[in-house]
Amino acid sequence: MARASDLDAALAEAALVALGTAPPDPDFCPPGTRALVLIGTMGGSAWWERVTASPEWRDGAPDPIDRWSKRMLEGIAARLGGRAIFPFDGPPWAPFQRWAQATGRMWESPVRLLVHADAGLWVAFRGALALPFDVPLPAAERPCDRCATRPCLTACPVGALTKAGYDVPGCHAYLDTKAGADCMSGGCAVRRACPVSASHARLPVQSSFHMSRFHP
Repeated sequence: MARASDLDAALAEAALVALGTAPPDPDFCPPGTRALVLIGTMGGSAWWERVTASPEWRDGAPDPIDRWSKRMLEGIAARLGGRAIFPFDGPPWAPFQRWAQATGRMWESPVRLLVHADAGLWVAFRGALALPFDVPLPAAERPCDRCATRPCLTACPVGALTKAGYDVPGCHAYLDTKAGADCMSGGCAVRRACPVSASHARLPVQSSFHMSRFHP
C-alpha cells in the first residue's frame, strides 16, 4: 500500500512539493479519500528547468504548464491509487482557495492574496491529489502574525494591491507603462516584498513568462 513517503518521492521526481493537506471534499474526492493534498512549486530553478525541458513546452501548443501538470499529477495519482484535481478544470471549478485555507498552512494575507507558511506570497498550485492514505502536514504559524513591517501593503507602485482588495484595471494600466517593466521582468513587486517570499524567489525568466501570460 502506498504511503506518504511514496508521495514525497514521486513529487521530488517532478520537482513539485506538497503545500498542505485539507479535509477530503466529497464533491471532488472519490470515496475512500483520506487526504486532499495541494501540490505546487517552491521557487529555485529545478521545477522551471524540468518544465522547460518537457515535450509540452517544446511542442508549440497552448498551455504547456497546465498540460505538463496534468501529465505529472495524473501519473502520480495512478501510481498511488488516488485522483488528480486541477484548478483549471471546470465547471465545476475546484475551490482551491477554500481548500488552501483549510490546511492550516495558507491564509489570506494583508493584501488578500494567499500566503504560505514557507513560500510566502509566491505560493502557486499545480493541482491537488485525493489520496487513500494519510499525509501528515501539520499546521503552522501564519507568517504575517510575526511580520512587523508588512511591506506587502505598500510595495505596489500604484496601490493596486491593498487590504481593500485588488484593483485589476489599475495594475494592468501600470504594466503598460515604462515603469511597469520591473514588474513585467521580475514579477509582482508585492509578492517579492514579502519577507517569506524572499527565500523562495523565482528565476527572472520564470517571472517574466508568467507575467507575459497575465498581461500579454
